[in-house]
Amino acid sequence: MIRCALRARVLLGAGLAACVLQAGAAAAGAGAQGPARPAASRIEILKIQGSVYLLAGPSGNTVVQVGEQGVLVVDTQGPALSDQLLAAIRTLSNEPIHYIVNTQASVDHTGGNETLARLGPTRPGRVALPDGVGGNNTGSTSVIAHENVLNRMSGRAKGEQARPEGAWPTDTFFGESTEVFFNGEGVQVVHQPAAHTDGDSLVFFRRSDVIVAGDVFLTTGYPVIDRARGGSVTGLIAALNHVITLAIPTHNNEGGTMIVPGHGRLCDEMDVVEFRNMVTIVRDRIQHLIAKGLTLEQIKAAGPTADFDPRYGAGTPGWTPAMFIEAIYRDLSAKGKLPS
Repeated sequence: MIRCALRARVLLGAGLAACVLQAGAAAAGAGAQGPARPAASRIEILKIQGSVYLLAGPSGNTVVQVGEQGVLVVDTQGPALSDQLLAAIRTLSNEPIHYIVNTQASVDHTGGNETLARLGPTRPGRVALPDGVGGNNTGSTSVIAHENVLNRMSGRAKGEQARPEGAWPTDTFFGESTEVFFNGEGVQVVHQPAAHTDGDSLVFFRRSDVIVAGDVFLTTGYPVIDRARGGSVTGLIAALNHVITLAIPTHNNEGGTMIVPGHGRLCDEMDVVEFRNMVTIVRDRIQHLIAKGLTLEQIKAAGPTADFDPRYGAGTPGWTPAMFIEAIYRDLSAKGKLPS
């Protein structure tokens, strides 16, 4: 009953916020916007807790922190949504967007970087100077990500095509983590090696107690293990365990730390535990079948995801249960040993 009440509150809040955004957009451009867009194309806004908000769009989730110093944005959705995303942010704050954090390199997480990054200046308290004055103080927002994200977006990584330079991260890190203190809150960006990809990061708003998990955690389908971009099932489970370690529930394992998946609804720790358990069970089943000498096609036919397919099997476009099974099989076979 507690969980049902929490889910109802989340859905109601998102619906009310969406109505506020749509009404505001209509008032701002009455008579000049033409026909209304389909509901699926709109950005829905939900206050999570503290100074952190969820902006849910058709291509994924954006998280925004607002305060007196300005705005920090985590993930910027697809490029076609940039104007709508900016309009949604402006319903929360008219202050400059000082920071963008990317949890990975995919276009559905970085597509709005270039548009939003023009809304600096680079650091809180600094003033954008005219062109050619003041060195690197160009007035653009600082875009933070792991260096592997820059390598992929710039085309330096093998097999990648360069994206527009204006969308690239400007502040990269190569160790375990980096952090900023903004709007009175510590914000940690923590790399998760070889999870969904090799560039995934968690973003932890410490005072607001919100974790942005990116695509290491979804509620819409099986996780995508992108082996071509450095992903692995072992790294994915490690990242999910890290989220669980950071999260603290209030009571009965509900509430407390709020967790935003890359795609899907707002969650708490137990949602991540259930997802982690699913991935671990499927991994162990596939490992058992590999040890028995079954081929990939025989393992697919055995149905190691069958009991989870009604929940996760049809949720991620272009990513089927068979592809999930194959990614785990290839990963475990390449390692040649039992998972720890």
